[in-house]
Amino acid sequence: MEKIIDENKQGESLVLEQKEGNKRKLFIESYGCAMNFSDSEIVASILANQGFNTTQNLEDADLVLVNTCSIRDKAEQTVRKRLEKYNAVKRDHNPKMKVGVLGCMAERLKTKFLEEEKIVDLVVGPDAYKDLPNLLAEVDEGRDAINVILSKDETYGDISPVRLNTNGVTAFVSITRGCDNMCTFCVVPFTRGRERSREPQSILEEINDLWNRGFKEVTLLGQNVDSYLWYGGGLKKDFDKATDIQKATSVNFSNLLDLCAKAQPKMRIRFSTSNPQDLTMDVVETMAKHQNICNHIHLPVQSGSNRILKEMNRLHTREEYMTLIDNIKQIIPNCAISQDMIVGFPTETEEDFQDTISLMEYVKYDFGYMFTYSERPGTLAERKMDDDVPEETKKRRLAEMVDLQQEHSGFRTRQNLNTVVEVLVEKESKKSSEHWSGRTPQNLVTVFPKGNYKIGDFVNVQVNDCTSATLIGEAIGYSINN
Repeated sequence: MEKIIDENKQGESLVLEQKEGNKRKLFIESYGCAMNFSDSEIVASILANQGFNTTQNLEDADLVLVNTCSIRDKAEQTVRKRLEKYNAVKRDHNPKMKVGVLGCMAERLKTKFLEEEKIVDLVVGPDAYKDLPNLLAEVDEGRDAINVILSKDETYGDISPVRLNTNGVTAFVSITRGCDNMCTFCVVPFTRGRERSREPQSILEEINDLWNRGFKEVTLLGQNVDSYLWYGGGLKKDFDKATDIQKATSVNFSNLLDLCAKAQPKMRIRFSTSNPQDLTMDVVETMAKHQNICNHIHLPVQSGSNRILKEMNRLHTREEYMTLIDNIKQIIPNCAISQDMIVGFPTETEEDFQDTISLMEYVKYDFGYMFTYSERPGTLAERKMDDDVPEETKKRRLAEMVDLQQEHSGFRTRQNLNTVVEVLVEKESKKSSEHWSGRTPQNLVTVFPKGNYKIGDFVNVQVNDCTSATLIGEAIGYSINN
């Protein structure tokens, strides 16, 4: 539940520029979090060098891949339906088509997919994408192929991702893989392995390359970005065994943010996701120091009840979280804070739920991602706890939570009325071809008449009106970033 799930992007089939001479066709769909969409770019890059061009026509594909998510039951059910669809096309139209599953769900359901249900030819875990050429050779010989070995050092730092379905303005840059936080509800440590960080120079090279290609904003991405720690390679948990020189020259997340902001001072820098126990004040101070680091922190809390937080193995308390919010607001008064919440975790009482509601009232989040608890196979919660909160209770609590968040989102959005905000133009507005749509540093969608501005421009916008989640205004000129 740590990652933001963008419902609009679920199931996107990805397209990239056709490479001359490539004869085979790849159809690739992604589900889940931003990390999965970023990983699909890595896979497409590897396969472009193996003779594959992408297609959006499923029937024409030589290879169909689905990049999967194990965070929520809904994603798993959707992927199963897609696998049924692929196999129907394979049976009725294209018997030579090969079907593969990538990512978190692949690692968890490898035996079921390959041996029991026989619905895929290829299973590739999140650390094994470089092995795709060998695995495809196995499949071409008529054998099933599998590699779900989790790596202690794979970060894909040496692969330049092909940007897929991009607006040419914003991009994801992965900085860590895996997670060491053993939250009882979360399957990520089991599907993505232990936490390791990518070499800082490769991150800076990717950011510089993106700038040279016209991108104006990057989001540094990881299961837990605040845990970033580079000391020459290796797992974060082994840092205490590092040499004195390695420790003295190590780069933490605050250092990395500083390096990225200085490398391209006119490029916006975002990051996601943060973990309350790991977000340190030096990160917030670095944000305050650089005008190009966006004032928005996605800070999942999951529950406002100390008892439930302990059951979840979240290593922060309600009080520590509230102090963290206070400190952020003191250093960056206009910093937007967004949340992840789980409602209906095992044993959650009405009192626990009201603790969550009162925490929401205290913070008044700018926006949030709220889910009912769904048991994920392989997690500690699934093994040790009964999913004992009735479904109707979960739904009622979720509805109350969503209503409150909408109220708070509206309150935060209205605070921007009669102010000037900087907007990075990303695309045409969905509702009007006469308007541009973009986001403020606080991640608020803003629309304004096009005028002579274009996609990729940084524009100062006078805010005259708003809905609960969108600012509406007039452009008054370019911002200093332009």
